[in-house]
Amino acid sequence: MIVLIQRVRQARVVVDGETVGEIGQGLLAFLGLQKEDTPKSVENALERMLSYRVFADSDDKMNLSVRDIKGGLLLVSQFTLAADTRRGLRPSFSSAMDPREAERLYDHMVELARAKHDDVASGRFAADMQVELVNDGPVTFIL
Repeated sequence: MIVLIQRVRQARVVVDGETVGEIGQGLLAFLGLQKEDTPKSVENALERMLSYRVFADSDDKMNLSVRDIKGGLLLVSQFTLAADTRRGLRPSFSSAMDPREAERLYDHMVELARAKHDDVASGRFAADMQVELVNDGPVTFIL
């Protein structure tokens, strides 16, 4: 699994003109599920996202997690993160998980996130989404 997180002031996902997920300050997480991913790897990735220290403390050091600041978490599936771009001019998606399995694991992550954290929103799996965000910093990490 490839997870790209961005510290945001706000973010939202729009599908067909309708906002389907929205947060204020927090983390926007793009999830690229790969063939070898399991429910356990999803659970580990979620725990890491919730605990990853990317928010400033009173000394302006990145010592606080999204959990610590009670920020939002916006989860967006993005199979293009699983692309192999090492050769040629067209990405290969051979390592991406089958869409049916990926949707099941994505839904599992959203459910689990909602059980573990108060402010969780999500995009819509396999939809044509427009993601709007105000990146804070910018601060972006690949987990």
